[in-house]
Amino acid sequence: MKILANIAGALLGLLFIAASVVYFFKLVDAPPPPEGSPLALWFGAMHPTHYLDFVKALELLGGVLVALPATRRIGLLVLGPIIVNILAIHIFLTKGEGLGNPMLIAIVVMTLFLVFVERRAFAAFARGG
Repeated sequence: MKILANIAGALLGLLFIAASVVYFFKLVDAPPPPEGSPLALWFGAMHPTHYLDFVKALELLGGVLVALPATRRIGLLVLGPIIVNILAIHIFLTKGEGLGNPMLIAIVVMTLFLVFVERRAFAAFARGG
């Protein structure tokens, strides 16, 4: 189980690190969402306020932390809300479009697997011990 957790942690970390690097260095131009759509309005607020920069910096930090076994739990705590937000965007803003994306499915499955592997530590944290 430890080897699978290390592989999942490394892959999940690399995905978020890569997404952050692509964003910060503008390596790929993302297609704009349809004008006037809820997603376009959301991005319209995220870019000028630089809030997306903040989220991408957290993705980079969380990706590095989750890739390293010693800091994986902290990385999951950083990435958890981001992943929930990604799912919420797909559910509420795009009306479920993109929920079947293999990359999104892989991110959710790897995250749930890592949380399952670390369940005792998270349970102790929740109990305050």
